[in-house]
Amino acid sequence: MDVSTIDKNFAPARVGDREVVWHDATRAPFALEGLPFRTGRDAPLWRLPGTAAAPYVTAAGAEWLMHHTAGACVRFRTDSPFVAVRAELADSADMNHMPRAGSAGFDLYRGAWPESRHAGTAQPDRDEKELVRLLCARPDGDAGKESWQLNLPLYGGAAFVQVGLAPGASVEAPAPHRLGRICFYGSSITQGGCASRPGNAYTTMVCRALDAEQVNLGFSGSARGEPAMAELVASIDGLAAFVMDYDFNAPNPEHLAATHEPFFRTVRAAHPDLPILVLSAPSVWPDSPDAMRRRRDIVRATVRRARARGDRLVRFLDGARLFGRTGRDDCTVDRCHPNDLGFRRMADAVLAALRETLRH
Repeated sequence: MDVSTIDKNFAPARVGDREVVWHDATRAPFALEGLPFRTGRDAPLWRLPGTAAAPYVTAAGAEWLMHHTAGACVRFRTDSPFVAVRAELADSADMNHMPRAGSAGFDLYRGAWPESRHAGTAQPDRDEKELVRLLCARPDGDAGKESWQLNLPLYGGAAFVQVGLAPGASVEAPAPHRLGRICFYGSSITQGGCASRPGNAYTTMVCRALDAEQVNLGFSGSARGEPAMAELVASIDGLAAFVMDYDFNAPNPEHLAATHEPFFRTVRAAHPDLPILVLSAPSVWPDSPDAMRRRRDIVRATVRRARARGDRLVRFLDGARLFGRTGRDDCTVDRCHPNDLGFRRMADAVLAALRETLRH
C-alpha cells in the first residue's frame, strides 16, 4: 500500500518548483533535541514541564517564555538534494531590536559537528503563522547522505515543525553527540537576544563547537534563581556541563546574594562530578560600575567558597571580559544585548573556560 493513502503528509506537495514530501520533525528517525522535559509523542514543544501553576514559573514572563523554543533543534541525515521547513508559529515576540530571523525564524546547518556550516535561514514575515520555506538546495551532482541540523526559534514557539525532503529521499538518525547535554540557565542573553538567527546565539555556538546537545533555560527578565528552578536543573540527566548565567536577572545584589550560592549547591548536590561554569553579567560600559562590581563579587564568592571546600570542577568567568578588549562598542545592539559579534566573542570565552573545566 502507498503510505500517502493513509498519511497525507507523505503525499508530495510543492515548494516553488520542487516536489516535496513533508516529515514530522518530532518523530524518529529525526532527533528532536533541547527539550528534556517533553514527554509523549504529542507533547507540546515547551522548554519546561507542567502548567502555569508550576513552582518554577514564578518570575514575571516565564509562563510565556517557556513556550519559546530557544536551544531546541532537529538533527537528521538524508540524501535529499534539498531541505525545506514547514511550521505553525506560535507565541512569537516581534521585537524592535532583534531580527525576526532570530526571534521567530529557523536556520539550517549542513555537515557533521563541529565542522558544520550555515546552509540557510527561514525568516517569517510579520504576522505570518504558517511558515513554508526552502532552506537549502544542494548543487547538482552533490549526492550522498549528509548530516543536518535545523535550529528552532529563539523568541517564539511552534505548534508543529515538519522537514521537507525530495520524494524517495532516505532519512536516518543523526550520529550521537561526542558529549552529553550542556544546560544553560540565565537571562535574555542566554535565551539568545539579540542574535540575527538561532545558530548565532552563544549557547548554540558553544554546543556546536563541542558537539553537545543544548538545553537552553534562558528566560528573558525572568530567571531569578528560584529554588524550584535549581531543583529542575538538578533533575536533568545526561549532563556534561552546566553554565550558570542569571546575574543580569537578579533584581538587586541582595537578591543575588540570597539565591546564587543556594542555587549552585542544589545543582552540585545532585551532580557532584559535573563541570560547572559560573558567569557574571556581560557588560560593555556599565552605567553603574560599582553595582556591577558588587554583583560580580557575589557571583565569584560562590565559586571561591566551593573551591575552598575542595570543588575543582567549578570555574568563574568574569562577564566584564566577555566582549574582549577592543571594539567593545560594536558588540551589542543596545549596550546590553549582544549582536552576532558580541555572541561570537562570548562563545569564544565560554568555550575556552568550558574546555579547561572539562579537562579536569
